[in-house]
Amino acid sequence: MAISSALSFLSDRKRPIVVSVFLFLLLSSLFLLFSPAPAALPFFSSPSSHISSSSSPIASSPSPIAVSPPPQTPIPVSANASPPETPIAASGPPQPDTAAFTRDVPAQVPWPDRSTPTAAVEVGGSADTNETITGPSAGGDGAAGVAVPSWEVCELGMGVVAADYIPCLDNVKAIKALKSIRHMEHRERHCPTAPRPRCLVPLPAGYRSPLPWPRSRDMIWYNNVPHPKLVEYKKDQNWVRKSGNYFVFPGGGTQFKAGVTRYIQFIEQIMPNILWGIHTRTVLDVGCGVASFGGYLLDRNVITMSFAPKDEHEAQIQFALERGIPALLAVIGTQKLPFPDNAFDVIHCARCRVHWYADGGKPLLELNRVLRPGGYYIWSATPVYRRGKRDGDDWNAMVTLTKSICWRTVVKSKDVNKIGVVIYQKPTSNSCYLERKKNEPPLCSGREGSHSPWYTPLDSCILLPAISSSGEGNSWPISWPERLNIKYSTTSDNSSQFSQEKLDADTKHWNDLVSEVYFSDFVAVNWSIVRNVMDMNAGFGGFAVSLIHRPLWVMNVVPFDQPDTLPVIFQRGLIGVYHDWCESFNTYPRTYDLLHMSYLLQGLTNRCDIIEVAAEIDRILRPGRWFVLQDTVQLIRKMDTVLRSLHYRTAIVKQQFLVATKGFWRPDSAGSDS
Repeated sequence: MAISSALSFLSDRKRPIVVSVFLFLLLSSLFLLFSPAPAALPFFSSPSSHISSSSSPIASSPSPIAVSPPPQTPIPVSANASPPETPIAASGPPQPDTAAFTRDVPAQVPWPDRSTPTAAVEVGGSADTNETITGPSAGGDGAAGVAVPSWEVCELGMGVVAADYIPCLDNVKAIKALKSIRHMEHRERHCPTAPRPRCLVPLPAGYRSPLPWPRSRDMIWYNNVPHPKLVEYKKDQNWVRKSGNYFVFPGGGTQFKAGVTRYIQFIEQIMPNILWGIHTRTVLDVGCGVASFGGYLLDRNVITMSFAPKDEHEAQIQFALERGIPALLAVIGTQKLPFPDNAFDVIHCARCRVHWYADGGKPLLELNRVLRPGGYYIWSATPVYRRGKRDGDDWNAMVTLTKSICWRTVVKSKDVNKIGVVIYQKPTSNSCYLERKKNEPPLCSGREGSHSPWYTPLDSCILLPAISSSGEGNSWPISWPERLNIKYSTTSDNSSQFSQEKLDADTKHWNDLVSEVYFSDFVAVNWSIVRNVMDMNAGFGGFAVSLIHRPLWVMNVVPFDQPDTLPVIFQRGLIGVYHDWCESFNTYPRTYDLLHMSYLLQGLTNRCDIIEVAAEIDRILRPGRWFVLQDTVQLIRKMDTVLRSLHYRTAIVKQQFLVATKGFWRPDSAGSDS
């Protein structure tokens, strides 16, 4: 009616033109309303753009597809849901947290473009933001069933620094309940049982990525290990100094008055047969301080297991590992060290403050157990070169004990600074033990001196090597590096389980796998900055052998309930320990660049929760570094779900590897510069 009235004022000639324009505008408006452009209205989707969720994320191309970071707000997604059509943006370096600017923006779950063949599909979000993601994991369907916790930062009682938390060494309740600490019981392992730790260790304020090797041997970031006590405590001994934002390690020590390099040369001068890096390959450094002795022996192709307790020498093992030097928290107290019998070529002690003759000589008997027949014990301590009553009594007690266990004094000498050194040698045959007039310490019977040292009390007897009185079957390993490819010894107690064929096949398998897959397809891993590596289920040490020409070292871990291959690892000139991965490892947080686990998770999760395993992995691993899991697809999916809840960036390679990158995220939003 209103339209008719308006048209009545127009002339007959103009009326058709106006009507045509009006109808055109009306029809155009209706068309725009019911036929929107997808770019203008993103909540509409094109059927052709949907990708089936059943497509396999794994194919043969070596390049991963990077995806955008996960949303700030979790979005529940069905495992069978179709992916969004929004294009996937390539992920780059860690970006600042933009959550404050995007909280009201509808978030979308990133989804890999499965139409592109890939060998590795990166599915995790940015590990360096405070973002969270829920929904399908890297493996697709089947990852359900893992109850991911609400992660919290560890909150501990007085006397324990949360950023340095080691659950089995910082169990204050268990330590307070000890009836005695006379034999260093309070420095031994006391692991929480129920519940096991599931909290996350916070980062120290100002933490940043460690300096690269070899620069790290001489200096580290102060904020990464902010413990200055040793600077003052050892200021006259050149252990460590603070210089601006760094700790600097001059290469000195209590017994290294002229520097550790001169000390190493002095030992070789007084006993040329030691032949660093040729005849001598594996060394145990007892009470190592900041591990400068082991750090400088690396120049001689010698691998040293440096160990010390977590005690008043604040963070000495943490300093060592931050420097990129092999080290472990341990103590000779009431239990055996986590090493096999007859393992080390040389044992070294420079003012290590162990009373070797105490408790019937048990501490020295433990060294005798882990020292290879024909191996050397280097002792540099005040009883060797001082003449006071106390030092004299200690020296006389040591003379009596070493003779009783058939150690021969090879040389006793002083360097230019009047620092004395005595070197003993363990016998290569059992004849001396059998010919002793007095059976003290006694020889171990068949029931004593268990070959499994895990949570085993120290022996009070001498464990004889499995050799004849003539020494047959006990030849010293061939020179390094040839000993890396040893011929398997059939004199081993495990000879029925192992064979030369298995050893050779294992070596070839890992050499091929690492060169063809790890170095080429693990594109997330920057091998040039990998220094401290741990193989969590080492087998014969094949993974470590495949990396031998890289500027890194490997801690080979043999789980206590797996076949005992650790003697073979040491025979090859490598180092390692026994461990139970349902408990925390004897190391500080943030001490390894790469953790590697191959087909261990199934048996492990039969005894403990995968959440607990993941929490320990997160504790040990440095931010910005990598965890590599080789296992079944089902277990990879489960671990992927857990690690993504920790904001790790994850990728699956060839349907049998999970490569996960840890970031700087913590539940309390506390982070550090990278």
